[in-house]
Amino acid sequence: MKVDTMRRIDYYAGVPLCMMGSVLLGLARLLSRVPKKTPRRILFIELSEMGSAILVDPAMRKLRKETGCEIYFAIFKKNKPSLQLLQTVPDDHIYTIAEDSMKAFVFDTLRFFIWTRRRKIDTVIDLELFSRFTALLTGFSGACFKVGFHAFFNEGLYRGNFLTHKVTYNPHIHIAANFIALVNALIAGKEEVPYSKTLIAPEELFLEKATVLPEQKIIIENLIRENYAGFDPGKHKIVLINPNASELLIQRRWPPEYYAQLIKMILDHSPHTLVLITGDPREREEAQTLKENVGHQRCVNFAGKIRFHQLTHLYNVCEFMVTNDSGPGHFAAVTDMHTFVIFGPETPALYGSLGKTTPIYAGLACSPCVSAANHRKTACRDNVCLQVIKPQQVFMAIEPFLEKMNA
Repeated sequence: MKVDTMRRIDYYAGVPLCMMGSVLLGLARLLSRVPKKTPRRILFIELSEMGSAILVDPAMRKLRKETGCEIYFAIFKKNKPSLQLLQTVPDDHIYTIAEDSMKAFVFDTLRFFIWTRRRKIDTVIDLELFSRFTALLTGFSGACFKVGFHAFFNEGLYRGNFLTHKVTYNPHIHIAANFIALVNALIAGKEEVPYSKTLIAPEELFLEKATVLPEQKIIIENLIRENYAGFDPGKHKIVLINPNASELLIQRRWPPEYYAQLIKMILDHSPHTLVLITGDPREREEAQTLKENVGHQRCVNFAGKIRFHQLTHLYNVCEFMVTNDSGPGHFAAVTDMHTFVIFGPETPALYGSLGKTTPIYAGLACSPCVSAANHRKTACRDNVCLQVIKPQQVFMAIEPFLEKMNA
């Protein structure tokens, strides 16, 4: 389904369902009490954002360390590979919902409520900021404890009244810190209004590194050689360019002609640098157009050439990556490769990579223009916030890395 279609369903069906569901569960709570027990089987729900599957990892690891609980996760089927990069959640603990057709979407949604009960899920942590759909999944999951973000007196998106642990979303701290606040609410020793009255230290926003074996690097080097016959790992330095962003917010895309100019500047400056344009198989044609606009033999269309689980293997043989604000910036955070992430409709203060990264952000008066309050949908059709970031500015940021490569 298209993103806007999902938004319309979430609004027109979600609002009345959340209202009716809240009334029904409210009546049920009057007739029963929340049992006093320690949460043992905890389900995280984050469906639509691949990057968030990485950003929530510090919160999941903290929860497992503090409680020794079993962790489960629900995510859209197409985004499951991002959750598997760090292998924090066992594969058989992951529930997927297909969103490519309405029939599959409805079937997987109904099956979800059976799945949570069969696995005796006692706690659900809803990571979404605005989705009524995940609010309904949480509310009717059968779990005793339900943790999530609540608006309180803020104007915003109505998501019903399903939560036992209502946490204030803080738009002034990183989203990964907000995720940890949800965990802190669950393990708090006493009830708080609102949760979570805790200090989250910067060192808590730490990602484990993905393990990459020498033979996995060799496979990647051979794939590069298949696409650039003269590739020599001892001679060439590899720079990645990720020019795309998800359909969820296409305004995050830096202009393709800017990428072409930047690639030319990199290749002219560094005679032993090989630039790989990355992307999934659907983006190969677009990557080919970019390659042709660059018109240089050391610029290679690498889109669709590796599988998702090989991304970290690729990142471990590269010097750095320039990317739009999208999933690869977060996937690279589980490696030691440096990233340069170009921001516009969103801010690195909230969604910056947790790895070795340099955010590039103009900070116009209109930016960021998407948030939890507008369902991440902007009226903007002219992303000046990215257009004002010129290729020369990005080149100046990466030039010190190129100098080290040339030394």
